[in-house]
Amino acid sequence: MAKSIRIRAKAKGGETTVKALITHPMETGLRKNKKTGKKIPPHYIQEVTIKHNGATAMSADWGPAVSKNPYAAVSKNPYVSVVLTGAKAGDAIELSWVDNKGGKDSASTKIK
Repeated sequence: MAKSIRIRAKAKGGETTVKALITHPMETGLRKNKKTGKKIPPHYIQEVTIKHNGATAMSADWGPAVSKNPYAAVSKNPYVSVVLTGAKAGDAIELSWVDNKGGKDSASTKIK
């Protein structure tokens, strides 16, 4: 998959806020194709990991509940925001994900 992650990290007052927007289909497997009436197969992110200087700072197991809202006028891609302590400007932050079909992506940034 092409780069699907927009990430940034900013240190302020002893805390670092990491924010990321992930572009992904995030299908629950419950929606139907309007033309065919058949269910759209599930395709969602299962695991998200954030590393600080190579060490795991956060790991989350997701499922189909973290998906686009089929009833919303505008569907959104998953957004992640975490606050880390002990990080400082210039440190490396990496976010990676793996989905239920074996797809994966990662992106990194330096803390500002």
